[in-house]
Amino acid sequence: MKKSVSKIFGLAALSLATITTSCSSDDNNDSNNNGGGSSFVVNRDNLQGEINEGEVILESGTYKLTGKLVVKNNAKLTIKPGVKIEATELAPNQFESVRYIAVSQGGKIDVQGTASQPVIMTAAENKPGAWGGLVLCGKAPINKGASASAEVSDLTYGGSDANDNSGSIKYLRIEYSGYAYNSEKEFNGLSLFGVGKGTTVEYVQVYEGSDDGFEWFGGTVDAKYLVVTNKDVTNVADDLFDWTEGWNGLGENWYGIRTNASNRGIEADNNSNNHLAAPISNPTIKNLTLIGTNASSENQAIKLRVGTKGNFDNVVLKGFATGFDIQHDESIGYIGTDLKATNVKFEDIATKSVGKNTAGTAVDVTAVYTESATATGAGNGSGVPTWTTGWTIGL
Repeated sequence: MKKSVSKIFGLAALSLATITTSCSSDDNNDSNNNGGGSSFVVNRDNLQGEINEGEVILESGTYKLTGKLVVKNNAKLTIKPGVKIEATELAPNQFESVRYIAVSQGGKIDVQGTASQPVIMTAAENKPGAWGGLVLCGKAPINKGASASAEVSDLTYGGSDANDNSGSIKYLRIEYSGYAYNSEKEFNGLSLFGVGKGTTVEYVQVYEGSDDGFEWFGGTVDAKYLVVTNKDVTNVADDLFDWTEGWNGLGENWYGIRTNASNRGIEADNNSNNHLAAPISNPTIKNLTLIGTNASSENQAIKLRVGTKGNFDNVVLKGFATGFDIQHDESIGYIGTDLKATNVKFEDIATKSVGKNTAGTAVDVTAVYTESATATGAGNGSGVPTWTTGWTIGL
């Protein structure tokens, strides 16, 4: 790991008491922003390295992310309202210097954005995949094993603490994320690896990212007021929302829109190697709007497969070729009990549902949904929800 931390000289000896040193928005010098005894030194023009202990506070203005920033066990990163973190441009194939922010097991992040002053994580190069994104690794259950190694940070995740707490994220916009090491190893906007229910994730937008907007790898964390926007026609993305490895949480008020040839609205799995691996993915999704275009080879609003369960309610789907695509015996077997969607409104959906069992034979899966002409989805039908006002862009 490459670690660059600037030192401050000429300071008087510090007392052992907790101190906080603030950075003004126009101060580009190094500053040791310690909210609680951290040795990490913040350099606005060279933000990278490991926060190994205590609390580091990013107060205001812009910080240049020049490598990976990792919050380790027993450490905390606090980001105040209006702060902008900008990943600097990366030369091709410089994998060891990929810019991203990650929270290890036992570490915490506290994003304190507001509707009028969201925290922004972005890139100097305004195109999808320009930097990694945000990765959280917790100690909540997964079905890949007792624990596993995250594919985009090599950090350990998973465990037995369903209520594990990785911190709080409120009013955050993640732009131009999704850096790809190769076709099999890519960052998302926000990646949640075994994150527990003690963690807060609310009011987050992933804007013009590559790969998936949000992805859950097991865990129990709830996530509310999420937005994904994919409109870039030259750098298309994968899915708006994605889960796998046994995610059991609540998703509430999700709005996803793509007007390019990106893939699905939701791609949902349990475990591709063992469809019955426990815990089985079984989230509850309420108040969902997904908007697509008929411009992709994977043009399904919601694809459910390899044993996932799930309960959806108050759903608006618009513009996709297919509404629900359900595959494999296990997922099909859950239809009507552990896999169902109530109060669904279809707009400009040519085929409401398709199904295929594990043998590849077509199966009738229309029982998965019940329709409602009055469904409001994320709050405004297929229109932009009012709760997105002030902190999102590109809608």
